Amino acid sequence: GVLKRVALQSGGKMTEMDAPLATPCNIQICEVTCDSFRIMWDMSPEDSARATHFFIDLSRKESRDPNRFKHRDVPTKLVAKAVPLPMAVRGHWFLSPRTLYCVAVQTAVRQPDGDYLVSEWSQVVEFCTGDYAMEHLQQLLDKAKGSAGRLLKFSVFYRNQHQDYFDQVRSVLECGGLMRPALKDISGSHGSPINGKLQGVFFSCNTEFDTGLPPRDSPYGPLRFQIPAGHLLNPNISLYFADFYCMYTAYHYVVLVLAPVGSEGDTFCRTRLPMLDLASNPFLTYTAPQRPGEEPLYCHASDVILEVLFSESVPLDQGSVDQISGHHQLMSLTTANAKKDPSCKVCNISVGR
Repeated sequence: GVLKRVALQSGGKMTEMDAPLATPCNIQICEVTCDSFRIMWDMSPEDSARATHFFIDLSRKESRDPNRFKHRDVPTKLVAKAVPLPMAVRGHWFLSPRTLYCVAVQTAVRQPDGDYLVSEWSQVVEFCTGDYAMEHLQQLLDKAKGSAGRLLKFSVFYRNQHQDYFDQVRSVLECGGLMRPALKDISGSHGSPINGKLQGVFFSCNTEFDTGLPPRDSPYGPLRFQIPAGHLLNPNISLYFADFYCMYTAYHYVVLVLAPVGSEGDTFCRTRLPMLDLASNPFLTYTAPQRPGEEPLYCHASDVILEVLFSESVPLDQGSVDQISGHHQLMSLTTANAKKDPSCKVCNISVGR
């Protein structure tokens, strides 16, 4: 090309424009969110002055699971105009939350003939995207409000399990009569901040609309612990919205967190999850007694399945354990580590799944 001829005419020495670009080094990723990040690396002043473009190669880190039913993610290359570093990367890829990615960069100088003079690829750096931020959870909450349905009265929270669970809870050595918090699994939205991070005891409160009582069936076991609603839902409790999802089904789940005010769970949720007003929200409400001698009123949303995570231990002696009358083999309804349907228009938001 012209450049090469110029170089040779000047005594065979490389011209400034033809000198190789140094390999980018010391790559740093910062300000990572659930769907964006900033990237920077070390460049000599000469390369900074010459570079016209950056090439960025980003790919999802392959999971070791050979049975992935998705196509392997095709590595994606982005050509970006050279800008002062750190450079923000967002929107070009549909980054998913809490996902491990590999990234490498090249610097390039666009030549007059349209070709690029490029550096070697940098070393590959790994990073993990973040959880949903408060603004994303607010979007999810707005979607969930549209599915909640009318409020129905209820009087007990309940938890179904098998005999060995309750035997273990009653064991003085193991639990001393307390249902202790366990780590929340990774079911539901990939980006929910409580997944794998917050401990709690899960309860249900949905009722059958014809009887006003808890359903006779349960996928979780034949024994049901029931506790008066006021033990878990009262003015000393903070209520948070944590997730909204479905698993390729017509019905949707809403995950709520109940945390005693000032508790560890309350502190964890306060900066990460939208807080709900106990007296007025579409999912789960506590209405204080209006007159002396009256009971408080407890209501739950009728058109979603509520999963209520209580962030502290619950003593077994605050409620009762009884056999349920219906079936408990409905395993298809259990949600342990279940994946959210990424194509559902009702419960997905615009950021990664």
